[in-house]
Amino acid sequence: MEDIFTKIGTGLTLSQKIERKIEEAIRQKKLIPGTKLPSEKELCAQFAVSRTALREALRRLSARGLIDIRKGSGIYVTELKIEDAINSLHLFYDLRFNSDLILQIIEVRRLFEPEVARLAARNRTENDIKTLQKNLVELERSNPDNTQLEVDLINRFHMNLAKATHNPIVLISLEPVYSLLPRMRNLIYGNIEGEKEYTLKYQKELLNAMKSKDSQKAYDVSVVLLERNMEIYKKYFKAYL
Repeated sequence: MEDIFTKIGTGLTLSQKIERKIEEAIRQKKLIPGTKLPSEKELCAQFAVSRTALREALRRLSARGLIDIRKGSGIYVTELKIEDAINSLHLFYDLRFNSDLILQIIEVRRLFEPEVARLAARNRTENDIKTLQKNLVELERSNPDNTQLEVDLINRFHMNLAKATHNPIVLISLEPVYSLLPRMRNLIYGNIEGEKEYTLKYQKELLNAMKSKDSQKAYDVSVVLLERNMEIYKKYFKAYL
């Protein structure tokens, strides 16, 4: 690994330079997930730096999830998973959750979800159809007094629709958004009469479009459903926030 880790020199931001050098090697796939890095002593020699500067760089890389420091074993390049990216966005949205973020999320959904529905109609499998169908049966049979279950089932339908695209980038982009929907829907379904029935009606239409692989119909139904969402959310938040 001597061709990857070369001398950096000295400076006030020495640990940052080490951090960037290792990160760059990971990004360029010179270090692939699971690779064991040289020992601290060897890295200090290759970078020509002190152990203090190296450990600070390693600490930051570990905090960012790029490396895994295993006591008694060594330092390894982390295998980044989709869940890691999603969890970071979860935290970001949770910390920023307010009425402005809610309306921004609805706007983003209006941009993306119709195309997601179109792609899901093209790529769905029979198992996807069964999952969505089961989802709607559970929603239809749910106790009207159990608002939390209703919103969870409605949210699950959107998640399963996104999964039916079989595109991991769609999940990374939308799963954190969908994680906020129960909090948003709890407000709405606790105050707007008949909203469950309206949503159920259009989710059934979406399912029918999925069954027939009618991508344009899936797109159109998604647009109608999202326009309704925007109308309700705007009306509600204008009145109550």
